[in-house]
Amino acid sequence: MKIVSFAAIKGGVGKTTLSYNFGEWLAKQGKKILFIDLDHQCNLSQTYEVYGDQKIGTVANIFLRKDDVTINHVKKNIDLIAGNMHLDDIETNIENMTNKNMRLYMWLNNNYDKYELGHYDYIIIDCHPDFSTATKNAIIVSHDIISPITPSKHGFDAKFNLQDRIDELRKEAIEFSTGESYVTAKLYFVANLIKRNTSSSNEMLESIKDDPSVIAVIPEKELFNRSNLDETPVVDMKDDTRIYNRNYNFFQEFDKTFKQIEDKL
Repeated sequence: MKIVSFAAIKGGVGKTTLSYNFGEWLAKQGKKILFIDLDHQCNLSQTYEVYGDQKIGTVANIFLRKDDVTINHVKKNIDLIAGNMHLDDIETNIENMTNKNMRLYMWLNNNYDKYELGHYDYIIIDCHPDFSTATKNAIIVSHDIISPITPSKHGFDAKFNLQDRIDELRKEAIEFSTGESYVTAKLYFVANLIKRNTSSSNEMLESIKDDPSVIAVIPEKELFNRSNLDETPVVDMKDDTRIYNRNYNFFQEFDKTFKQIEDKL
Protein backbone atom coordinates (compact mmCIF):
# COMPACT_ATOMS: atom_id res chain seq x y z
CA MET A 1 0.00 0.00 0.00
CA LYS A 2 1.25 3.45 -0.93
CA ILE A 3 0.01 6.68 0.65
CA VAL A 4 0.08 9.72 -1.63
CA SER A 5 -0.92 13.23 -0.54
CA PHE A 6 -1.84 16.02 -2.92
CA ALA A 7 -0.81 19.25 -1.23
CA ALA A 8 -0.28 22.87 -2.16
CA ILE A 9 0.25 26.14 -0.37
CA LYS A 10 -1.66 28.09 -3.02
CA GLY A 11 -5.27 27.49 -4.00
CA GLY A 12 -6.60 27.25 -7.54
CA VAL A 13 -3.74 25.13 -8.88
CA GLY A 14 -5.86 22.06 -9.66
CA LYS A 15 -4.96 19.95 -6.63
CA THR A 16 -8.34 18.28 -6.15
CA THR A 17 -8.82 17.82 -9.90
CA LEU A 18 -5.44 16.11 -10.12
CA SER A 19 -5.97 13.85 -7.09
CA TYR A 20 -9.47 12.91 -8.28
CA ASN A 21 -8.38 12.03 -11.80
CA PHE A 22 -5.25 10.21 -10.68
CA GLY A 23 -7.27 8.04 -8.29
CA GLU A 24 -9.86 7.36 -10.97
CA TRP A 25 -7.13 6.50 -13.49
CA LEU A 26 -5.51 4.08 -11.04
CA ALA A 27 -8.88 2.47 -10.29
CA LYS A 28 -9.40 1.97 -14.02
CA GLN A 29 -6.10 0.05 -14.05
CA GLY A 30 -7.56 -2.31 -11.42
CA LYS A 31 -5.94 -0.67 -8.37
CA LYS A 32 -8.00 -0.36 -5.18
CA ILE A 33 -8.18 3.22 -3.95
CA LEU A 34 -9.12 4.85 -0.65
CA PHE A 35 -9.58 8.61 -0.84
CA ILE A 36 -9.27 10.63 2.37
CA ASP A 37 -10.69 14.15 2.03
CA LEU A 38 -8.77 16.52 4.34
CA ASP A 39 -9.93 19.67 2.60
CA HIS A 40 -12.64 21.32 4.67
CA GLN A 41 -14.15 22.63 1.44
CA CYS A 42 -15.01 18.95 0.81
CA ASN A 43 -14.91 19.27 -2.99
CA LEU A 44 -13.72 15.70 -3.47
CA SER A 45 -16.46 14.31 -1.22
CA GLN A 46 -19.10 16.36 -3.01
CA THR A 47 -17.85 15.07 -6.36
CA TYR A 48 -18.89 11.61 -5.17
CA GLU A 49 -22.08 13.05 -3.65
CA VAL A 50 -21.01 12.06 -0.15
CA TYR A 51 -22.08 14.64 2.40
CA GLY A 52 -21.57 14.31 6.10
CA ASP A 53 -20.79 15.86 9.41
CA GLN A 54 -18.78 14.66 12.37
CA LYS A 55 -21.73 12.57 13.57
CA ILE A 56 -21.50 10.05 10.74
CA GLY A 57 -17.86 9.09 10.61
CA THR A 58 -16.05 11.74 8.57
CA VAL A 59 -12.38 12.65 8.86
CA ALA A 60 -13.38 14.74 11.89
CA ASN A 61 -13.48 11.58 13.98
CA ILE A 62 -9.86 10.81 13.09
CA PHE A 63 -8.78 14.09 14.66
CA LEU A 64 -11.25 14.02 17.55
CA ARG A 65 -10.34 10.38 18.27
CA LYS A 66 -13.91 9.34 18.95
CA ASP A 67 -16.44 7.00 17.37
CA ASP A 68 -15.94 5.16 14.13
CA VAL A 69 -14.99 6.38 10.68
CA THR A 70 -17.28 5.52 7.79
CA ILE A 71 -15.63 4.14 4.67
CA ASN A 72 -18.01 4.91 1.82
CA HIS A 73 -17.93 2.66 -1.23
CA VAL A 74 -18.49 5.15 -4.05
CA LYS A 75 -17.47 3.31 -7.19
CA LYS A 76 -15.80 0.14 -8.40
CA ASN A 77 -12.34 -0.01 -6.78
CA ILE A 78 -12.89 3.36 -5.03
CA ASP A 79 -13.75 4.08 -1.39
CA LEU A 80 -13.85 7.42 0.41
CA ILE A 81 -13.59 8.79 3.92
CA ALA A 82 -15.60 11.98 3.63
CA GLY A 83 -14.35 15.43 4.47
CA ASN A 84 -15.86 17.69 7.10
CA MET A 85 -16.64 21.36 6.59
CA HIS A 86 -15.77 22.08 10.23
CA LEU A 87 -12.32 20.55 10.05
CA ASP A 88 -10.67 23.96 10.36
CA ASP A 89 -12.50 24.51 13.67
CA ILE A 90 -11.39 21.08 14.87
CA GLU A 91 -7.80 21.94 14.00
CA THR A 92 -8.12 25.04 16.18
CA ASN A 93 -9.53 22.98 19.07
CA ILE A 94 -6.61 20.53 19.08
CA GLU A 95 -3.94 23.17 18.42
CA ASN A 96 -2.43 22.95 21.91
CA MET A 97 -2.30 19.14 22.04
CA THR A 98 1.19 17.68 21.82
CA ASN A 99 0.15 14.91 19.41
CA LYS A 100 -1.90 17.14 17.09
CA ASN A 101 0.26 16.33 14.04
CA MET A 102 0.18 12.58 14.69
CA ARG A 103 -3.59 11.96 14.78
CA LEU A 104 -3.82 10.42 11.31
CA TYR A 105 -0.64 8.38 11.90
CA MET A 106 -2.13 6.92 15.09
CA TRP A 107 -5.50 6.27 13.45
CA LEU A 108 -3.93 4.36 10.57
CA ASN A 109 -1.84 2.26 12.96
CA ASN A 110 -4.72 1.55 15.34
CA ASN A 111 -7.25 0.73 12.63
CA TYR A 112 -5.17 -1.01 9.99
CA ASP A 113 -6.81 -4.38 10.59
CA LYS A 114 -10.26 -3.09 11.61
CA TYR A 115 -10.79 -1.33 8.28
CA GLU A 116 -8.67 -3.78 6.25
CA LEU A 117 -6.49 -0.94 5.02
CA GLY A 118 -4.02 -3.41 3.54
CA HIS A 119 -6.74 -4.17 0.99
CA TYR A 120 -5.94 -0.87 -0.77
CA ASP A 121 -3.17 -0.35 -3.31
CA TYR A 122 -3.26 3.43 -2.76
CA ILE A 123 -4.52 5.78 -0.10
CA ILE A 124 -4.87 9.18 -1.74
CA ILE A 125 -5.21 12.21 0.53
CA ASP A 126 -6.56 15.51 -0.77
CA CYS A 127 -5.35 18.36 1.46
CA HIS A 128 -6.56 21.91 1.94
CA PRO A 129 -4.28 24.47 0.20
CA ASP A 130 -2.36 25.47 3.31
CA PHE A 131 0.11 24.03 5.80
CA SER A 132 -2.30 23.52 8.67
CA THR A 133 -2.50 20.67 11.18
CA ALA A 134 -4.47 18.41 8.84
CA THR A 135 -1.93 18.91 6.04
CA LYS A 136 0.95 18.15 8.42
CA ASN A 137 -0.84 14.95 9.46
CA ALA A 138 -1.10 13.93 5.80
CA ILE A 139 2.55 14.66 5.09
CA ILE A 140 3.72 12.64 8.09
CA VAL A 141 1.92 9.48 6.92
CA SER A 142 2.72 9.83 3.22
CA HIS A 143 5.20 7.94 1.10
CA ASP A 144 4.95 10.58 -1.64
CA ILE A 145 3.62 14.13 -1.92
CA ILE A 146 2.44 15.56 -5.23
CA SER A 147 1.98 19.31 -5.58
CA PRO A 148 0.67 21.07 -8.69
CA ILE A 149 2.45 24.26 -9.73
CA THR A 150 1.09 26.74 -12.23
CA PRO A 151 2.71 29.21 -14.65
CA SER A 152 2.58 32.37 -12.57
CA LYS A 153 5.08 34.03 -10.26
CA HIS A 154 3.09 33.24 -7.13
CA GLY A 155 2.27 29.75 -8.35
CA PHE A 156 5.92 28.91 -8.89
CA ASP A 157 7.03 30.57 -5.64
CA ALA A 158 4.68 28.17 -3.85
CA LYS A 159 6.98 25.33 -4.93
CA PHE A 160 9.83 26.64 -2.79
CA ASN A 161 7.47 27.60 0.03
CA LEU A 162 6.14 24.04 0.28
CA GLN A 163 9.64 22.58 0.16
CA ASP A 164 10.74 24.82 3.04
CA ARG A 165 7.68 24.03 5.15
CA ILE A 166 8.14 20.28 4.70
CA ASP A 167 11.83 20.56 5.63
CA GLU A 168 10.82 22.40 8.82
CA LEU A 169 8.26 19.70 9.66
CA ARG A 170 10.87 17.02 8.98
CA LYS A 171 13.01 18.52 11.76
CA GLU A 172 10.09 18.88 14.16
CA ALA A 173 8.39 15.49 13.77
CA ILE A 174 11.06 13.37 15.41
CA GLU A 175 10.81 9.94 17.03
CA PHE A 176 12.80 10.80 20.14
CA SER A 177 14.00 7.28 20.94
CA THR A 178 15.70 6.94 17.54
CA GLY A 179 16.17 10.55 16.47
CA GLU A 180 14.60 9.73 13.11
CA SER A 181 11.95 11.90 11.47
CA TYR A 182 8.45 10.67 10.83
CA VAL A 183 8.53 12.67 7.61
CA THR A 184 10.00 10.39 4.95
CA ALA A 185 7.89 11.32 1.92
CA LYS A 186 9.40 12.30 -1.41
CA LEU A 187 8.09 15.59 -2.78
CA TYR A 188 7.17 15.80 -6.45
CA PHE A 189 5.62 18.54 -8.56
CA VAL A 190 3.31 18.50 -11.55
CA ALA A 191 3.25 21.53 -13.85
CA ASN A 192 -0.44 22.17 -14.41
CA LEU A 193 -2.56 24.53 -16.52
CA ILE A 194 0.20 24.92 -19.10
CA LYS A 195 -0.96 26.99 -22.08
CA ARG A 196 0.47 26.84 -25.56
CA ASN A 197 2.65 29.71 -26.68
CA THR A 198 2.30 32.00 -23.68
CA SER A 199 5.29 33.65 -22.08
CA SER A 200 4.44 32.51 -18.53
CA SER A 201 4.03 28.87 -19.56
CA ASN A 202 7.16 28.95 -21.71
CA GLU A 203 9.15 30.45 -18.84
CA MET A 204 7.95 27.76 -16.48
CA LEU A 205 8.72 24.96 -18.92
CA GLU A 206 12.22 26.37 -19.38
CA SER A 207 12.82 26.66 -15.65
CA ILE A 208 11.70 23.10 -14.84
CA LYS A 209 13.19 21.23 -17.79
CA ASP A 210 16.14 19.91 -15.76
CA ASP A 211 14.33 19.66 -12.42
CA PRO A 212 13.92 15.97 -11.45
CA SER A 213 11.28 16.84 -8.85
CA VAL A 214 8.87 17.91 -11.62
CA ILE A 215 7.50 14.61 -12.85
CA ALA A 216 4.78 15.60 -15.32
CA VAL A 217 3.32 18.45 -17.36
CA ILE A 218 -0.43 18.78 -17.88
CA PRO A 219 -1.71 21.20 -20.51
CA GLU A 220 -4.66 23.46 -19.84
CA LYS A 221 -7.70 21.62 -21.13
CA GLU A 222 -11.31 22.30 -20.22
CA LEU A 223 -12.10 18.57 -20.16
CA PHE A 224 -9.55 18.08 -17.40
CA ASN A 225 -10.17 21.31 -15.48
CA ARG A 226 -13.91 20.74 -15.15
CA SER A 227 -13.87 16.99 -14.59
CA ASN A 228 -14.55 16.98 -10.85
CA LEU A 229 -17.05 19.85 -11.12
CA ASP A 230 -18.96 17.81 -13.70
CA GLU A 231 -18.44 14.65 -11.61
CA THR A 232 -17.00 12.84 -14.63
CA PRO A 233 -13.35 11.79 -14.55
CA VAL A 234 -11.30 11.90 -17.71
CA VAL A 235 -11.09 8.10 -17.84
CA ASP A 236 -14.89 7.93 -18.10
CA MET A 237 -15.04 10.64 -20.76
CA LYS A 238 -13.19 8.26 -23.06
CA ASP A 239 -16.31 6.09 -23.18
CA ASP A 240 -18.07 8.82 -25.17
CA THR A 241 -16.95 8.10 -28.74
CA ARG A 242 -17.63 11.64 -29.95
CA ILE A 243 -15.61 13.25 -27.14
CA TYR A 244 -12.84 10.69 -27.54
CA ASN A 245 -12.48 11.18 -31.29
CA ARG A 246 -12.55 14.97 -30.96
CA ASN A 247 -9.84 14.92 -28.27
CA TYR A 248 -7.85 11.85 -29.30
CA ASN A 249 -4.42 13.40 -28.78
CA PHE A 250 -5.38 14.72 -25.35
CA PHE A 251 -6.53 11.29 -24.15
CA GLN A 252 -3.35 9.65 -25.44
CA GLU A 253 -1.21 12.20 -23.62
CA PHE A 254 -3.37 11.90 -20.50
CA ASP A 255 -2.73 8.16 -20.22
CA LYS A 256 0.96 8.64 -20.87
CA THR A 257 1.25 11.40 -18.26
CA PHE A 258 -0.55 9.49 -15.51
CA LYS A 259 1.49 6.36 -16.22
CA GLN A 260 4.59 8.56 -15.91
CA ILE A 261 3.41 9.79 -12.51
CA GLU A 262 2.61 6.25 -11.30
CA ASP A 263 6.03 5.02 -12.39
CA LYS A 264 7.75 7.75 -10.34
CA LEU A 265 5.99 6.87 -7.10
